[in-house]
Amino acid sequence: MPVLLYNTMSRALEPFHPIKESEVGLYSCGPTVYNYAHIGNLRTFLFEDLLKRTLRVSGFTVNHVMNITDVGHLTGDGDDGEDKLEKMAHTTNRTAWEIAAFYTEAFFKDYDDLNMIRPSTVCKATDHVQQMIDLIKRLEAGGHTYISGGNVYFSIDSIPDYGKLARLDLDALRTAVREDVEVDGNKKNSKDFVLWFTKSKHGEQAMMWDSPWGRGFPGWHIECSAMSMHYLGESFDIHCGGIDAIPVHHTNEIAQSEAATGKGWVNYWLHGEFLLDETGKMSKSKGEFLTLSLLTSKGYEPMDYRYFCLGGHYRSQLKFSFDSLSTARTARRNVYDRIQNLLTQGAKQVVLQRDEALAYQTAFLQHIQNDLNTPRALADLWGVLKDENLSIDEKYSLCLFFDQVFGLKFDSITKAEEQTFPSQALALLDQRTEAKKARNWALADSLRSELESMGYVVKDTPSGSSLEKKM
Repeated sequence: MPVLLYNTMSRALEPFHPIKESEVGLYSCGPTVYNYAHIGNLRTFLFEDLLKRTLRVSGFTVNHVMNITDVGHLTGDGDDGEDKLEKMAHTTNRTAWEIAAFYTEAFFKDYDDLNMIRPSTVCKATDHVQQMIDLIKRLEAGGHTYISGGNVYFSIDSIPDYGKLARLDLDALRTAVREDVEVDGNKKNSKDFVLWFTKSKHGEQAMMWDSPWGRGFPGWHIECSAMSMHYLGESFDIHCGGIDAIPVHHTNEIAQSEAATGKGWVNYWLHGEFLLDETGKMSKSKGEFLTLSLLTSKGYEPMDYRYFCLGGHYRSQLKFSFDSLSTARTARRNVYDRIQNLLTQGAKQVVLQRDEALAYQTAFLQHIQNDLNTPRALADLWGVLKDENLSIDEKYSLCLFFDQVFGLKFDSITKAEEQTFPSQALALLDQRTEAKKARNWALADSLRSELESMGYVVKDTPSGSSLEKKM
Protein backbone atom coordinates (compact mmCIF):
# COMPACT_ATOMS: atom_id res chain seq x y z
CA MET A 1 0.00 0.00 0.00
CA PRO A 2 1.45 3.39 -0.93
CA VAL A 3 1.75 6.16 1.63
CA LEU A 4 -0.31 9.15 0.50
CA LEU A 5 0.74 12.58 1.76
CA TYR A 6 -0.82 15.99 1.22
CA ASN A 7 1.87 18.11 -0.43
CA THR A 8 1.39 21.80 0.30
CA MET A 9 3.33 22.66 -2.86
CA SER A 10 0.83 20.91 -5.16
CA ARG A 11 -2.19 21.25 -2.82
CA ALA A 12 -2.93 17.59 -3.51
CA LEU A 13 -2.55 14.09 -2.08
CA GLU A 14 0.47 12.42 -3.64
CA PRO A 15 1.95 8.92 -3.38
CA PHE A 16 5.19 9.15 -1.44
CA HIS A 17 8.33 8.12 -3.34
CA PRO A 18 11.63 8.87 -1.61
CA ILE A 19 14.77 9.90 -3.48
CA LYS A 20 16.63 6.91 -2.02
CA GLU A 21 14.77 3.61 -1.95
CA SER A 22 13.37 2.84 1.53
CA GLU A 23 15.22 5.79 3.12
CA VAL A 24 13.57 9.11 3.95
CA GLY A 25 15.31 12.43 4.45
CA LEU A 26 13.04 14.46 6.77
CA TYR A 27 13.66 17.98 8.05
CA SER A 28 11.46 19.71 10.59
CA CYS A 29 11.70 23.23 11.94
CA GLY A 30 12.60 22.95 15.60
CA PRO A 31 11.90 25.30 18.51
CA THR A 32 13.13 28.83 19.01
CA VAL A 33 14.44 28.34 22.52
CA TYR A 34 13.62 31.64 24.21
CA ASN A 35 10.62 30.36 26.20
CA TYR A 36 8.69 27.19 26.98
CA ALA A 37 6.88 25.45 24.12
CA HIS A 38 3.13 25.93 24.36
CA ILE A 39 0.79 23.07 23.61
CA GLY A 40 0.06 24.51 20.16
CA ASN A 41 3.76 24.22 19.32
CA LEU A 42 3.74 20.69 20.69
CA ARG A 43 0.83 19.71 18.46
CA THR A 44 3.05 20.43 15.43
CA PHE A 45 5.87 18.28 16.83
CA LEU A 46 3.38 15.50 17.59
CA PHE A 47 2.19 15.55 13.96
CA GLU A 48 5.81 15.24 12.80
CA ASP A 49 6.34 12.33 15.20
CA LEU A 50 3.20 10.69 13.81
CA LEU A 51 4.57 11.11 10.27
CA LYS A 52 7.88 9.55 11.25
CA ARG A 53 6.17 6.62 12.98
CA THR A 54 3.90 6.05 9.97
CA LEU A 55 6.85 6.01 7.59
CA ARG A 56 8.68 3.56 9.84
CA VAL A 57 5.74 1.16 10.17
CA SER A 58 5.45 1.36 6.36
CA GLY A 59 8.95 -0.03 5.94
CA PHE A 60 11.05 3.11 5.57
CA THR A 61 14.05 4.18 7.60
CA VAL A 62 13.86 7.86 8.51
CA ASN A 63 16.79 10.23 8.79
CA HIS A 64 15.15 13.03 10.76
CA VAL A 65 17.00 16.32 11.19
CA MET A 66 15.63 19.06 13.45
CA ASN A 67 17.21 22.41 14.17
CA ILE A 68 17.35 24.41 17.38
CA THR A 69 17.00 28.13 16.67
CA ASP A 70 19.21 29.62 19.37
CA VAL A 71 20.08 32.81 17.49
CA GLY A 72 18.68 35.01 14.74
CA HIS A 73 14.91 34.72 15.18
CA LEU A 74 13.68 38.25 15.72
CA THR A 75 10.50 39.30 17.51
CA GLY A 76 9.02 40.08 14.08
CA ASP A 77 9.16 37.80 11.03
CA GLY A 78 9.78 40.78 8.75
CA ASP A 79 13.45 41.32 9.75
CA ASP A 80 12.40 43.71 12.50
CA GLY A 81 12.54 43.72 16.25
CA GLU A 82 15.02 42.35 18.74
CA ASP A 83 16.50 38.87 18.76
CA LYS A 84 14.10 36.80 20.87
CA LEU A 85 16.84 35.23 22.98
CA GLU A 86 18.56 38.56 23.57
CA LYS A 87 15.23 40.06 24.62
CA MET A 88 14.57 37.27 27.12
CA ALA A 89 18.14 37.55 28.40
CA HIS A 90 17.68 41.27 29.07
CA THR A 91 14.33 40.59 30.78
CA THR A 92 15.66 37.86 33.08
CA ASN A 93 19.22 39.14 33.62
CA ARG A 94 20.72 35.97 32.17
CA THR A 95 22.93 35.46 29.13
CA ALA A 96 21.46 34.47 25.79
CA TRP A 97 23.48 31.25 25.95
CA GLU A 98 21.94 30.41 29.34
CA ILE A 99 18.46 31.13 28.02
CA ALA A 100 19.02 28.85 25.01
CA ALA A 101 20.41 25.99 27.12
CA PHE A 102 17.60 26.19 29.69
CA TYR A 103 14.73 26.21 27.20
CA THR A 104 16.34 23.57 24.97
CA GLU A 105 16.40 21.22 27.96
CA ALA A 106 12.80 22.16 28.83
CA PHE A 107 11.70 21.49 25.25
CA PHE A 108 13.18 18.01 25.18
CA LYS A 109 11.64 17.17 28.54
CA ASP A 110 8.24 17.86 26.96
CA TYR A 111 9.34 15.95 23.86
CA ASP A 112 10.23 12.88 25.90
CA ASP A 113 7.19 13.13 28.18
CA LEU A 114 4.98 13.03 25.08
CA ASN A 115 6.84 9.90 23.92
CA MET A 116 8.11 11.45 20.70
CA ILE A 117 10.97 9.67 18.98
CA ARG A 118 14.06 11.88 19.14
CA PRO A 119 15.42 13.13 15.79
CA SER A 120 18.40 11.37 14.24
CA THR A 121 20.22 14.72 14.32
CA VAL A 122 19.53 17.80 16.43
CA CYS A 123 21.52 20.77 15.15
CA LYS A 124 21.90 24.09 16.91
CA ALA A 125 22.12 27.21 14.77
CA THR A 126 25.04 28.52 16.81
CA ASP A 127 27.07 25.44 15.88
CA HIS A 128 26.54 25.96 12.12
CA VAL A 129 27.25 29.62 11.48
CA GLN A 130 30.07 28.77 9.07
CA GLN A 131 27.70 26.69 6.93
CA MET A 132 25.36 29.69 6.81
CA ILE A 133 28.18 32.03 5.79
CA ASP A 134 29.23 29.60 3.05
CA LEU A 135 25.66 29.45 1.71
CA ILE A 136 25.37 33.24 1.69
CA LYS A 137 28.63 33.43 -0.25
CA ARG A 138 27.16 31.06 -2.87
CA LEU A 139 24.11 33.29 -3.18
CA GLU A 140 26.33 36.34 -3.46
CA ALA A 141 28.38 34.72 -6.22
CA GLY A 142 25.16 33.93 -8.09
CA GLY A 143 23.99 37.53 -8.03
CA HIS A 144 21.10 36.97 -5.60
CA THR A 145 22.17 39.38 -2.86
CA TYR A 146 22.86 43.05 -2.20
CA ILE A 147 24.28 44.98 0.74
CA SER A 148 22.32 47.86 2.16
CA GLY A 149 22.65 49.58 5.51
CA GLY A 150 25.36 47.11 6.46
CA ASN A 151 23.14 44.04 6.06
CA VAL A 152 23.14 41.37 3.35
CA TYR A 153 19.74 40.95 1.70
CA PHE A 154 18.31 38.31 -0.61
CA SER A 155 16.68 39.86 -3.66
CA ILE A 156 13.45 38.11 -4.57
CA ASP A 157 13.65 39.79 -8.00
CA SER A 158 16.69 37.61 -8.77
CA ILE A 159 14.53 34.48 -9.20
CA PRO A 160 11.44 33.88 -11.35
CA ASP A 161 9.23 31.89 -8.95
CA TYR A 162 9.44 33.48 -5.52
CA GLY A 163 6.43 32.62 -3.38
CA LYS A 164 5.39 29.46 -5.20
CA LEU A 165 4.73 27.53 -1.98
CA ALA A 166 2.40 30.21 -0.62
CA ARG A 167 1.16 30.97 -4.17
CA LEU A 168 2.00 34.63 -3.78
CA ASP A 169 1.32 37.00 -6.66
CA LEU A 170 4.87 37.96 -7.65
CA ASP A 171 3.76 40.66 -10.09
CA ALA A 172 1.74 42.32 -7.34
CA LEU A 173 4.70 42.10 -4.99
CA ARG A 174 6.94 43.80 -7.54
CA THR A 175 4.36 46.53 -8.10
CA ALA A 176 4.40 47.25 -4.37
CA VAL A 177 8.19 47.40 -4.16
CA ARG A 178 8.40 50.26 -1.66
CA GLU A 179 5.17 49.85 0.27
CA ASP A 180 6.92 48.85 3.50
CA VAL A 181 9.88 51.22 3.51
CA GLU A 182 8.95 52.38 7.00
CA VAL A 183 9.72 48.86 8.25
CA ASP A 184 13.14 48.61 6.58
CA GLY A 185 14.10 51.40 4.20
CA ASN A 186 17.22 49.47 3.16
CA LYS A 187 15.18 46.96 1.14
CA LYS A 188 14.79 47.30 -2.61
CA ASN A 189 11.64 45.16 -2.42
CA SER A 190 9.46 44.92 0.66
CA LYS A 191 9.65 41.10 0.47
CA ASP A 192 13.44 40.96 0.31
CA PHE A 193 14.86 39.43 3.48
CA VAL A 194 18.04 39.59 5.51
CA LEU A 195 20.64 36.85 5.20
CA TRP A 196 23.16 38.49 7.55
CA PHE A 197 22.65 41.24 10.11
CA THR A 198 25.47 43.49 11.27
CA LYS A 199 25.72 45.74 14.29
CA SER A 200 24.90 48.69 12.07
CA LYS A 201 21.34 47.40 12.20
CA HIS A 202 20.97 45.96 15.69
CA GLY A 203 23.92 47.15 17.73
CA GLU A 204 26.37 44.94 19.59
CA GLN A 205 24.88 41.65 20.87
CA ALA A 206 26.22 38.72 22.84
CA MET A 207 25.77 36.30 19.94
CA MET A 208 27.80 37.69 17.03
CA TRP A 209 30.33 36.24 14.61
CA ASP A 210 32.90 37.55 12.15
CA SER A 211 31.90 37.32 8.49
CA PRO A 212 33.00 38.71 5.09
CA TRP A 213 30.29 41.39 5.51
CA GLY A 214 31.14 42.44 9.04
CA ARG A 215 30.60 41.18 12.54
CA GLY A 216 27.00 40.15 13.08
CA PHE A 217 24.59 37.23 13.10
CA PRO A 218 22.57 35.22 10.56
CA GLY A 219 18.99 35.81 9.56
CA TRP A 220 16.46 33.24 10.70
CA HIS A 221 15.66 31.78 7.28
CA ILE A 222 19.23 30.99 6.23
CA GLU A 223 19.68 28.70 9.24
CA CYS A 224 17.28 25.99 8.10
CA SER A 225 18.55 25.98 4.52
CA ALA A 226 22.18 25.66 5.57
CA MET A 227 21.64 22.99 8.21
CA SER A 228 19.18 20.86 6.26
CA MET A 229 21.46 20.72 3.21
CA HIS A 230 24.49 20.05 5.42
CA TYR A 231 22.90 16.90 6.85
CA LEU A 232 20.46 15.76 4.13
CA GLY A 233 22.01 17.00 0.88
CA GLU A 234 20.99 19.69 -1.57
CA SER A 235 17.73 17.87 -2.37
CA PHE A 236 15.75 15.76 0.11
CA ASP A 237 12.32 14.26 0.61
CA ILE A 238 10.18 16.00 3.24
CA HIS A 239 10.13 19.34 5.06
CA CYS A 240 7.61 19.84 7.88
CA GLY A 241 6.33 22.66 10.03
CA GLY A 242 3.27 24.59 11.08
CA ILE A 243 1.09 26.35 8.52
CA ASP A 244 2.18 29.73 9.88
CA ALA A 245 5.63 29.06 8.37
CA ILE A 246 4.29 28.88 4.80
CA PRO A 247 4.02 32.55 3.75
CA VAL A 248 7.36 33.81 5.10
CA HIS A 249 9.80 31.30 6.57
CA HIS A 250 9.33 28.35 4.23
CA THR A 251 8.81 30.63 1.24
CA ASN A 252 12.17 32.30 1.94
CA GLU A 253 13.90 28.99 2.61
CA ILE A 254 12.87 27.71 -0.82
CA ALA A 255 13.95 30.92 -2.54
CA GLN A 256 17.47 30.98 -1.13
CA SER A 257 18.04 27.19 -1.29
CA GLU A 258 17.02 26.78 -4.93
CA ALA A 259 18.77 30.01 -5.94
CA ALA A 260 22.01 28.65 -4.45
CA THR A 261 21.84 25.17 -5.97
CA GLY A 262 19.90 25.80 -9.18
CA LYS A 263 17.69 22.74 -8.58
CA GLY A 264 14.65 21.57 -6.67
CA TRP A 265 15.17 21.46 -2.92
CA VAL A 266 12.32 19.58 -1.21
CA ASN A 267 9.89 17.14 -2.84
CA TYR A 268 7.11 17.07 -0.21
CA TRP A 269 5.99 19.90 2.05
CA LEU A 270 3.77 18.94 5.01
CA HIS A 271 2.19 21.45 7.38
CA GLY A 272 0.20 21.02 10.57
CA GLU A 273 -2.81 23.20 11.36
CA PHE A 274 -3.26 25.45 14.38
CA LEU A 275 -4.39 24.47 17.83
CA LEU A 276 -7.01 27.02 18.87
CA ASP A 277 -8.03 28.23 22.28
CA GLU A 278 -11.12 30.27 23.06
CA THR A 279 -9.43 33.42 21.71
CA GLY A 280 -8.13 31.88 18.48
CA LYS A 281 -4.64 30.67 17.49
CA MET A 282 -2.50 29.75 20.48
CA SER A 283 0.50 32.07 20.66
CA LYS A 284 3.25 33.12 23.07
CA SER A 285 2.74 36.74 22.07
CA LYS A 286 -0.50 36.78 24.09
CA GLY A 287 1.49 36.56 27.32
CA GLU A 288 -0.03 33.70 29.32
CA PHE A 289 -0.04 30.45 27.40
CA LEU A 290 -0.70 26.78 28.06
CA THR A 291 2.26 24.47 28.60
CA LEU A 292 2.48 20.72 29.10
CA SER A 293 3.60 21.25 32.70
CA LEU A 294 0.47 23.32 33.34
CA LEU A 295 -1.68 20.44 32.06
CA THR A 296 0.10 17.96 34.32
CA SER A 297 -0.30 20.31 37.31
CA LYS A 298 -4.06 20.09 36.71
CA GLY A 299 -4.05 16.30 36.92
CA TYR A 300 -3.65 15.40 33.25
CA GLU A 301 -0.95 13.10 31.90
CA PRO A 302 1.15 13.75 28.79
CA MET A 303 -0.52 10.74 27.13
CA ASP A 304 -3.90 12.43 27.63
CA TYR A 305 -2.75 15.34 25.49
CA ARG A 306 -1.23 12.98 22.93
CA TYR A 307 -4.54 11.10 22.69
CA PHE A 308 -6.39 14.43 22.38
CA CYS A 309 -4.22 15.40 19.39
CA LEU A 310 -4.69 12.00 17.74
CA GLY A 311 -8.43 12.68 17.78
CA GLY A 312 -8.06 15.43 15.17
CA HIS A 313 -6.52 15.26 11.71
CA TYR A 314 -3.23 17.14 11.54
CA ARG A 315 -4.50 19.33 8.67
CA SER A 316 -7.63 20.37 10.58
CA GLN A 317 -7.77 23.09 13.20
CA LEU A 318 -8.24 21.61 16.65
CA LYS A 319 -10.10 23.51 19.38
CA PHE A 320 -8.62 23.06 22.84
CA SER A 321 -10.62 23.20 26.06
CA PHE A 322 -10.16 21.46 29.37
CA ASP A 323 -13.51 19.75 28.83
CA SER A 324 -12.27 18.22 25.58
CA LEU A 325 -9.00 17.24 27.22
CA SER A 326 -10.94 15.57 30.02
CA THR A 327 -12.94 13.63 27.44
CA ALA A 328 -9.66 12.49 25.85
CA ARG A 329 -8.33 11.51 29.29
CA THR A 330 -11.39 9.36 29.95
CA ALA A 331 -11.09 7.66 26.58
CA ARG A 332 -7.37 7.05 26.98
CA ARG A 333 -7.88 5.57 30.46
CA ASN A 334 -10.63 3.32 29.14
CA VAL A 335 -8.25 2.02 26.48
CA TYR A 336 -5.63 1.36 29.16
CA ASP A 337 -8.21 -0.43 31.33
CA ARG A 338 -9.23 -2.70 28.48
CA ILE A 339 -5.62 -3.54 27.62
CA GLN A 340 -4.86 -4.14 31.28
CA ASN A 341 -7.84 -6.49 31.46
CA LEU A 342 -6.47 -8.41 28.46
CA LEU A 343 -3.15 -8.82 30.27
CA THR A 344 -4.89 -9.91 33.46
CA GLN A 345 -6.57 -12.63 31.43
CA GLY A 346 -3.14 -13.77 30.22
CA ALA A 347 -2.91 -12.07 26.82
CA LYS A 348 0.44 -12.23 25.04
CA GLN A 349 1.85 -10.89 21.79
CA VAL A 350 1.51 -13.34 18.88
CA VAL A 351 1.96 -13.38 15.11
CA LEU A 352 -1.39 -12.51 13.53
CA GLN A 353 -2.68 -15.24 11.21
CA ARG A 354 -6.46 -15.26 11.11
CA ASP A 355 -8.21 -13.22 8.44
CA GLU A 356 -10.36 -11.47 11.05
CA ALA A 357 -7.31 -10.04 12.80
CA LEU A 358 -5.38 -9.29 9.61
CA ALA A 359 -8.34 -7.32 8.30
CA TYR A 360 -8.00 -4.89 11.21
CA GLN A 361 -4.28 -4.54 10.58
CA THR A 362 -4.91 -3.82 6.89
CA ALA A 363 -7.63 -1.27 7.63
CA PHE A 364 -5.41 0.50 10.15
CA LEU A 365 -2.56 0.76 7.64
CA GLN A 366 -4.91 2.04 4.96
CA HIS A 367 -6.16 4.77 7.24
CA ILE A 368 -2.83 5.84 8.67
CA GLN A 369 -1.12 5.72 5.26
CA ASN A 370 -3.89 7.92 3.82
CA ASP A 371 -2.37 11.22 4.96
CA LEU A 372 -2.14 10.17 8.62
CA ASN A 373 -5.85 9.72 9.27
CA THR A 374 -5.64 9.27 13.04
CA PRO A 375 -9.38 9.69 13.79
CA ARG A 376 -10.13 6.65 11.61
CA ALA A 377 -7.15 4.79 13.10
CA LEU A 378 -8.48 5.39 16.63
CA ALA A 379 -11.82 4.00 15.48
CA ASP A 380 -9.93 0.88 14.35
CA LEU A 381 -8.43 0.59 17.84
CA TRP A 382 -11.84 0.73 19.50
CA GLY A 383 -13.18 -1.75 16.97
CA VAL A 384 -10.50 -4.22 17.99
CA LEU A 385 -11.09 -3.76 21.71
CA LYS A 386 -14.84 -4.32 21.34
CA ASP A 387 -14.77 -7.20 18.84
CA GLU A 388 -15.79 -10.39 20.64
CA ASN A 389 -14.72 -12.49 17.67
CA LEU A 390 -11.04 -11.71 18.28
CA SER A 391 -9.01 -13.63 20.84
CA ILE A 392 -7.34 -11.78 23.71
CA ASP A 393 -3.94 -12.47 22.12
CA GLU A 394 -5.08 -10.99 18.80
CA LYS A 395 -6.52 -7.92 20.49
CA TYR A 396 -3.34 -7.30 22.49
CA SER A 397 -1.10 -7.87 19.47
CA LEU A 398 -3.12 -5.50 17.31
CA CYS A 399 -2.99 -2.84 20.04
CA LEU A 400 0.78 -3.09 20.18
CA PHE A 401 0.97 -2.92 16.38
CA PHE A 402 -1.22 0.19 16.30
CA ASP A 403 0.83 1.78 19.07
CA GLN A 404 3.90 1.81 16.87
CA VAL A 405 2.10 4.79 15.31
CA PHE A 406 -0.02 6.09 18.20
CA GLY A 407 2.90 6.21 20.63
CA LEU A 408 0.57 5.90 23.65
CA LYS A 409 2.90 3.56 25.57
CA PHE A 410 0.65 0.50 25.49
CA ASP A 411 3.70 -1.68 26.09
CA SER A 412 4.13 -0.12 29.54
CA ILE A 413 0.73 -1.30 30.77
CA THR A 414 0.94 -4.08 33.35
CA LYS A 415 -1.47 -6.59 34.85
CA ALA A 416 -3.76 -5.22 37.54
CA GLU A 417 -2.39 -7.50 40.21
CA GLU A 418 1.16 -6.37 39.48
CA GLN A 419 0.38 -2.80 40.53
CA THR A 420 1.29 -2.29 44.17
CA PHE A 421 1.08 0.97 46.05
CA PRO A 422 2.90 2.18 49.18
CA SER A 423 0.90 2.48 52.39
CA GLN A 424 1.35 6.27 52.38
CA ALA A 425 -0.41 6.55 48.99
CA LEU A 426 -3.23 4.23 50.07
CA ALA A 427 -3.68 6.25 53.28
CA LEU A 428 -4.00 9.45 51.26
CA LEU A 429 -6.56 7.77 49.02
CA ASP A 430 -8.60 6.77 52.10
CA GLN A 431 -8.40 10.34 53.41
CA ARG A 432 -9.62 11.62 50.06
CA THR A 433 -12.55 9.21 50.12
CA GLU A 434 -13.54 10.51 53.56
CA ALA A 435 -13.13 14.11 52.40
CA LYS A 436 -15.49 13.44 49.47
CA LYS A 437 -18.05 11.89 51.82
CA ALA A 438 -17.84 15.06 53.92
CA ARG A 439 -18.17 17.15 50.72
CA ASN A 440 -14.86 18.79 51.52
CA TRP A 441 -13.96 19.25 47.86
CA ALA A 442 -11.00 21.53 48.50
CA LEU A 443 -9.33 18.87 50.66
CA ALA A 444 -10.21 16.14 48.15
CA ASP A 445 -8.60 18.15 45.34
CA SER A 446 -5.53 18.82 47.47
CA LEU A 447 -5.11 15.11 48.24
CA ARG A 448 -5.52 14.25 44.57
CA SER A 449 -2.75 16.74 43.71
CA GLU A 450 -0.51 15.25 46.41
CA LEU A 451 -1.02 11.77 44.96
CA GLU A 452 -0.33 13.13 41.47
CA SER A 453 2.98 14.56 42.70
CA MET A 454 3.86 11.09 44.01
CA GLY A 455 3.28 9.60 40.58
CA TYR A 456 -0.24 8.22 40.95
CA VAL A 457 -3.51 8.95 39.16
CA VAL A 458 -6.78 8.81 41.09
CA LYS A 459 -9.59 7.05 39.23
CA ASP A 460 -13.13 7.84 40.42
CA THR A 461 -15.86 5.35 39.48
CA PRO A 462 -19.40 4.74 40.75
CA SER A 463 -18.04 1.88 42.84
CA GLY A 464 -15.31 3.97 44.49
CA SER A 465 -11.84 5.44 43.95
CA SER A 466 -8.61 3.65 43.07
CA LEU A 467 -5.03 4.40 42.11
CA GLU A 468 -2.99 3.70 39.03
CA LYS A 469 0.61 4.50 38.28
CA LYS A 470 1.26 7.25 35.78
CA MET A 471 2.29 5.98 32.36
